[in-house]
Amino acid sequence: MGQFIDLTAKDGFTFPAYVAEPSGKPKGAVVVVQEIFGINSHIRSVADGYAADGYLAVAPATFHRVKQGVELGYSEDDMKDGFALKMAVEALPAPGVMQDLQAAVDYASKAGKVGIVGYCWGGLLTWRSAEQLSGLAAAAPYYGGGMTTPEETARKPKVPVLAHFGKKDHWIPVETVEAFKKAHPEIEVHIYEADHGFNCDQRGSYNAESARLAKERTLAFFGKHIG
Repeated sequence: MGQFIDLTAKDGFTFPAYVAEPSGKPKGAVVVVQEIFGINSHIRSVADGYAADGYLAVAPATFHRVKQGVELGYSEDDMKDGFALKMAVEALPAPGVMQDLQAAVDYASKAGKVGIVGYCWGGLLTWRSAEQLSGLAAAAPYYGGGMTTPEETARKPKVPVLAHFGKKDHWIPVETVEAFKKAHPEIEVHIYEADHGFNCDQRGSYNAESARLAKERTLAFFGKHIG
């Protein structure tokens, strides 16, 4: 079990982050970027999982600049609320929430090399982080909503990227994933027989086999680039 701490971004903004520590000396660190549902029980369990795998895990509250204490479930109303909060964060003047992610990376670096993993909207932020943040060694976005649009595909990541997508994801058409793959031959892209949100065991779209395989690949990827 982890605990919440406060982090401070470059502009002086203070926000919470859930931190889970490994039992022994960390192999490195992983920043875990939330979906549109806040630092809820699922994201905390993901962070706990990376800690159990030997990493210092840090999950920053990326909604905090627009609303504090967000912890949503996965109902239709929760989806609407989360999407509205995401749009509010996306509308912030640059660098917006990216400076909060930078603060999380900076804090995590005390454990060694830092990787970043994110889900849904967090996948998109993870993709942007691979280009914009300093101090990262690797990035692993899961079904990043919007990251296969031409504007996002044009980004040039500064660190190795491993990307996971679902073939049945109606939010991210598979043909856009194929175009993304073609544009980035240097990126390891995996497409699973699964829907959007397949990693989350609290969603109807959860796919246990795809989640297991994606985590296995992500751990191998982080093991190579972080330690």
